[in-house]
Formats: sequence, C-alpha cells, structure tokens
Amino acid sequence: MLPGLADIHRLRAPDSFLWAVGIEDTFITAPHPRTGRQLDEYELTGHYERWRDDIGLMATLGVSCARYGVPWHRIQPSPDEWRWDFVDAALDRMLALGVDPIVDLVHYGLPAWVERAFLNPDYPRYVAEYAERLASRFRGRVKWYTPLNEPRITAWYCGRLGWWPPYERSWNGFVALMLAICHGIVETVKALQRVDPQIVPFHVDATDVFSTDDPSLADEARLRQEIVFLALDLISGRVDTRHPLWNWLRAHGAANKELESFLDNPLQLPIIGMNLYPIFTSKRLLRDKEGRLRVRMPHASGALIEKLGYLYFGRYGVPLMISETADKGSVARRLGWLNSSVEAVGKLRSEGIPLVGYTWWPMFALVTWAYRQGNRPLHDHLLQMGLWNLDPDPRGDLARIETPLVNAYERLASSGSETVGRLQDRQALFHRRGAR
Repeated sequence: MLPGLADIHRLRAPDSFLWAVGIEDTFITAPHPRTGRQLDEYELTGHYERWRDDIGLMATLGVSCARYGVPWHRIQPSPDEWRWDFVDAALDRMLALGVDPIVDLVHYGLPAWVERAFLNPDYPRYVAEYAERLASRFRGRVKWYTPLNEPRITAWYCGRLGWWPPYERSWNGFVALMLAICHGIVETVKALQRVDPQIVPFHVDATDVFSTDDPSLADEARLRQEIVFLALDLISGRVDTRHPLWNWLRAHGAANKELESFLDNPLQLPIIGMNLYPIFTSKRLLRDKEGRLRVRMPHASGALIEKLGYLYFGRYGVPLMISETADKGSVARRLGWLNSSVEAVGKLRSEGIPLVGYTWWPMFALVTWAYRQGNRPLHDHLLQMGLWNLDPDPRGDLARIETPLVNAYERLASSGSETVGRLQDRQALFHRRGAR
C-alpha cells in the first residue's frame, strides 16, 4: 500500500520505486458556446461503460498504483445531490485488484452549478466539502490525493486563453484564476487531513523549461520560468516581497492581503508530481517574430527529465515523481520515449535525486482538447499516446488494442527499482566527490 504522510520517507529507500499509469480524465462539461460540445474524456472514450475492463487492464500491468480521476460533475450534479455509485465501484475495484488509487479530485473542469467556475467566491468551500466527503468514504483505504491537476495549465486555459470557464482572457485573469485555484488547494488539503492526517497530498503540475537566444527576451524567459513554479510557491508559502513574481502579481491585480494569506497557511509539499511530455510541456524557445512573441516547442530528449529533476529538487528538496509522460505517434516512437525517459530517471537516481516513481499517461489514447470547439468527428481527434491504442476505425467502438508497449511496461513494473537503479545517497556522493 502507498505510504501515508507519516512514513512518506520510505520513498527515499534505495530500492523503493513506484510504477503507475493513468487514464486521461479532462472534464470540461460546460458546452462550448459555438459547437455545444463537451469534453468529458471518460464519456468520449467509453470509460463510463468500460471502467471494469479498463481497470482490469490496469491491473494486468502489475503496477502498484495509478492516478485516477473522479468526475465531480457526476458525483455532485447539483449543490444538494450526491451520487457515489460510479466512484465507489471504480475505486473498490482498483483496491480489490491491488492497485492503489492516487485520486485526482479536479482535472480542469467543475460542476456546471458552480457559477463563474473557479472565480466563484465559494469555490474553495465547495471543493473542500467534496474532498472531505470523498475521503471520508475511503478513510484508511485511499491515502493519496491530487487536490487539483496542473494548476498553471488550468489558470492558463481558464484565465489567459479563455478556452474554458470562466473564459477570462488576460494576465489579470490568469492571476485571479491562479489565486482562486491555490486557495482551493489549501482548503482541500486541510479538509483531507481533517479526515485522515495520514493522507498524502500529491501536488501535480505541468513542467516547462523556457529559454531564448534573443537577449531582448531574456527577462521574458525568466518571467515565464518563474510562473512555471508559481502554484507550488504560493501554496507552500514562498511568495513574499522578495519573490521574483511579487511585484508582477501585484501589477496584475493581486492584493497584498491575499498574497500574505498563503504565507499564513503554508502547506507541506511531501512529494511533487511532474507532468512532462516531449511534445507538449518541454523545452520552450522564445522568438520575437514580427513584433509578436512566439513559443517554439522542439521535440525533447531524455535530457529534459534530468534538467527538470535538478530544477525541482533544487528548489523544493522533496521526493519527485513523473506523474504524466508519453509520446504520440507510432509504437516505435512511443517505445523510444519510454526507453530514453526511463534511462534519464536512472541517471537522476544515480546522482541522488529522489525521483521515486514513473507514470505512463494516458494508458490508452485520448481525445484532443480541440474536439470541444471543433466540428470534426470524434475519431479525427484521437491522439494515440497509450500503451493500448483506441480503435481508429470511425465505424468501430473504440476497442482497446494492445501494442508492444504493454509487454514493455509490464517488464518495467515487475522489475521494481532494478531498471532505474538504486537511489544513491546524495550527501554521501557529495562527500566522496569532494574527497577526490
């Protein structure tokens, strides 16, 4: 069973390593204003009907744990109505099959009755109540919860791009969303630990490495890099007047009192999940093209993981886990990323960086986010990134089609820490190298 908060240090044991998978669980159920489409990945990929078989596939891999999203909009379809049947059945099946759930409480979207979404003044109270009720149902059986997946990406799409509710489109909107989201995370963690002090909050965010070869954009690159860490810095009480983003936040609508509230109620960060993809959240190069900022994303190598490991451990000093990673396209390309990324994990562990787990995400294909605002049929939006493909035949039923990645991942999961190597004692390494 996954360790609770009191014994989270077990993850630093030399032979401890967590292999995991996950099912894409983006829930944007507000109909798009133009197309009327929703983006509920469980609905679109048929998981609501196939959940029993999908969790069975998860267990055949031999993984010890899995990130699994629960659909708040179905659990609480109205303020006074609670429906637990799907969640109870799914989590019970995972536990019965020996797969520990890492429960994903909020994945981008909220129930429709939460007006103005994250900017609803009661949002922190709503999400805390939901978390507390769910944790109470599984007290002592589920120890790990992600309060909110990718706060920075959530704030970006809801507050800066305006793709998702509440459809804000400015840096002020981004800051307002980020603050509201982080208040919700703080209240969620407090609620979870009221239920069970041994619950481990597993904070997960997207990773990026910003750079530029244009000296005029150096300050912008530094700003963007600091924003990558903003959610974790806020909730852990690191954003004070000396923080690089303090004045920027103030200039974009944050009040001193609100920022200081995070300093008064800092959260521990027992473990940090890094979501990273060689195609999405990777090395970002800033370019100034005809007076407009452009961000280029070249395909990354495993060296990106090594850089991120040093960045996050150097900043926070806590165990790290790759909480999402995959590549898209051919099976050969996906296998290539699996091999190179796992090799990078081993290099970090040999250097004493406590990278303690790895999650291939998604387990099977996802439906791209563009589906919600587009008009093309669902099959045109399948992105094959999984260990299993989803049947690409438009006349098919999205059957789960096994690829050679399944056997490869089974071998990794059965190897425990053997493939990634023992976690070295960083202090001992430092002293030995110093002696030379």
